[in-house]
Amino acid sequence: MTNATTLIIPGYRGSEDAHWQTWIENQIPGAKRIQQNWEQPILSNWTGNIVRTLNDLTSPAWLIAHSFGCLASILAAIENPEKVLGLMLVAPADPERFDQGGVKRWHGIGASESIRAQIPTQALPVPSLLIASDNDPWMQASKSRLWGECWGSRTFTLKDAGHINTSAGFGPWPDGLKLFKHFQSTIRCSQATQESESSKEELALQLKLNQIEYQLKGRDLLQHAKEKKFPYSFA
Repeated sequence: MTNATTLIIPGYRGSEDAHWQTWIENQIPGAKRIQQNWEQPILSNWTGNIVRTLNDLTSPAWLIAHSFGCLASILAAIENPEKVLGLMLVAPADPERFDQGGVKRWHGIGASESIRAQIPTQALPVPSLLIASDNDPWMQASKSRLWGECWGSRTFTLKDAGHINTSAGFGPWPDGLKLFKHFQSTIRCSQATQESESSKEELALQLKLNQIEYQLKGRDLLQHAKEKKFPYSFA
């Protein structure tokens, strides 16, 4: 896990050089950016690109996603959970604002159906950290918290952080990197604890089986003694 790849997954229109995702990509050795058609946020296409990248990796990866990239990352993790160690979801975009062809151009009567039905409303099969903003123009804070509860994500809400992008002042983002590393550390500790508990359970089971085997052997020996009419008995 220590040598796992980190995949950077930008949102609609990508993440430019000044964006925090570009900065974090340069801070993490071996990090790799997923390439998409940035002007056409089509969920199925973006998800497919992430899944193919995961399949090409020899070990599970960490995913750091932003905006619409969060939605595609979630679906990719559901499709291939064994290849995802954890998701860091930053300012997820509201699925109500997208349809099968990309960004919805109309939201009134007769508007196209959104992709909301494609986004899961149950706990994700992998650990996730959701970082939202209380004034995000692409997702209301109340909706972010609700999605986070649905996905079983640990959620942080930043104050006055906009869409947590360059225009909101998020270039180099040391605090974001610290949150990611803490997220990784928490998962590693959790997995180590689970492995330890599993080992204890296996040891307890083995001791119980050994005890049963010992008791059965004792009964067999006692029965054998009775059949041979030994002049002494076994307690």
